Amino acid sequence: MDSSQQDAPGIASRIDHTLLKADATAAEIERICGEAREYGFASVCVNPYWVPLAAAELSGSGVKVCTVVGFPLGATTTADKVAETENAVKHGASEIDMVINIGELKGGNYEAVRQDIEAVAQAAHRGGAILKVILETALLDDHEKVTASTLAKAAGAEFVKTSTGFSTGGATVHDVALMRRAVGETMGVKASGGIRTLEDLKNMVAAGATRIGASASVKIMETARGKTIEGQREQGGY
Repeated sequence: MDSSQQDAPGIASRIDHTLLKADATAAEIERICGEAREYGFASVCVNPYWVPLAAAELSGSGVKVCTVVGFPLGATTTADKVAETENAVKHGASEIDMVINIGELKGGNYEAVRQDIEAVAQAAHRGGAILKVILETALLDDHEKVTASTLAKAAGAEFVKTSTGFSTGGATVHDVALMRRAVGETMGVKASGGIRTLEDLKNMVAAGATRIGASASVKIMETARGKTIEGQREQGGY
C-alpha cells in the first residue's frame, strides 16, 4: 500500500462492511450503516432483504449498498440470479456480489459458467450497478481459480472475489495473488473471508486486492487509528 492508502481514510475506502448472518436484525443493519457513515467505508454488504433499509440509512452518505446474489451456494438458476439482481438494483443496491455455478465450473462446463455471469453482469449494468463474482476459492484448485477469474473477466464483471465466508475457508494471500495475475491490472480483486486484522488487510492488498470484505471492519479501523477495542463484535459471514 502506498502512503495515501495506508492512512485510515484510504484503508476505509477499500472495505465492504459486511453483515450477512441469517439472524441479523433491522437494528443491526442500522448500526452497521451508521458505522459505515462514520468510518467512510466503500459499501455496506447485506442480504437482499435488507437492501431497502440500508439504502435509506445510507442515502446521501456516499457509502454504497452492496448485496449478494445466488448466495451462498451459487446453484440457483441464472434466471433467479438475474431476478435477484434486478430487484436489488431497483431497491438501491449499486454493487452486486454473485456466486458462480461452482458445480458447472468443476464439471468443465465453462460456457455455462460464463453465460451465468454475463447475464447477471448485464442485469447489474442496466441498473447502473457493478458486479463482483465470488469464486469460492476454498472449493477450487488453482487451475479452476484461474479459469473462473478469466471467465468472469470475459463475461464483463468488474471484480473477482475470493469467498462467501460460509464455506470451508476464506481468502488467502496465495489466492488473491493468483487471481490478480489471472485478470491483470485493470479488474478489481476482492478478498473476503477471515480478514480480521489490519495486518490481514494489508497482506491482501499487497497481494493485489483492491477491495476487502470484512465484518471486523471497525476493529481494523480502530487499529489503523491507533486505538484498541476490547471484545470487538464480529458480525458473521465474513
